[in-house]
Amino acid sequence: MIEKNKQGAVLWLTIKHPPANALSTKVLKSLDEAITEAENDESVRAIVLHGEGRFFVAGADIKEFQGSSGQALAENGQLLFNKIEQLKKPVIAAIHGAALGGGLELAMVCTIRIATEDCKLGLPETNLGLLPAYGGTQRLPKLVGPHKATEMMLTGIPITGVQAHQWGLVNDVAKDESELLEKAGILADTIASKSTVTTSRILDLIQHAASGQSLEEGLKKEAKYFDECFDSEDSKEGIAAFLEKRKPVFSNR
Repeated sequence: MIEKNKQGAVLWLTIKHPPANALSTKVLKSLDEAITEAENDESVRAIVLHGEGRFFVAGADIKEFQGSSGQALAENGQLLFNKIEQLKKPVIAAIHGAALGGGLELAMVCTIRIATEDCKLGLPETNLGLLPAYGGTQRLPKLVGPHKATEMMLTGIPITGVQAHQWGLVNDVAKDESELLEKAGILADTIASKSTVTTSRILDLIQHAASGQSLEEGLKKEAKYFDECFDSEDSKEGIAAFLEKRKPVFSNR
């Protein structure tokens, strides 16, 4: 369900569930296992999440809805997506074809999103008499604003990658899938070249800011983390490399 391919310090996770990479129970379980493994692997410094075939993820596996508990489906998905969002390693979503419903909700919990210009991104749950339940109602307004989020969710009409970039839903766009993967790889390699001492703490601080917690507490945590980074071996290496006009070689300590 999830193919793993490690290239240096970057782990590529490819969702393989044809024809639409629907988020079935098995796919979610496989993704959970892959994320847990990456979290515990110190050699992994960045993750790229991609979909095989025509789509990133075209939605949930609707066949599993019949006879299931809506509460359980929502809570299980939310648990995994919260885990990905709170990961102390960056996850880059490389989106092509379509990211709809649970697919867009999955993309939104990733640290950075890149999409092809013509891909479709949306939350069409209202077409089924449902609403987004993996965190979409809470995360989309923070990314595109409440007005655009309301329009997307109430109409169920998807937007293109170009629109998503204009609205701030994705960080960058690519002309096609080939360029998409190239951009994602370059970005992941760049991030992976940095010290995980700093990367993990920056991600935690961003989560604090995004959660709406107090600025005062955020600044206290920022100063504490800066002190920890300042005393790290990687800080000494980074400063020495800067003064010696060479690239730093971080040991993540």
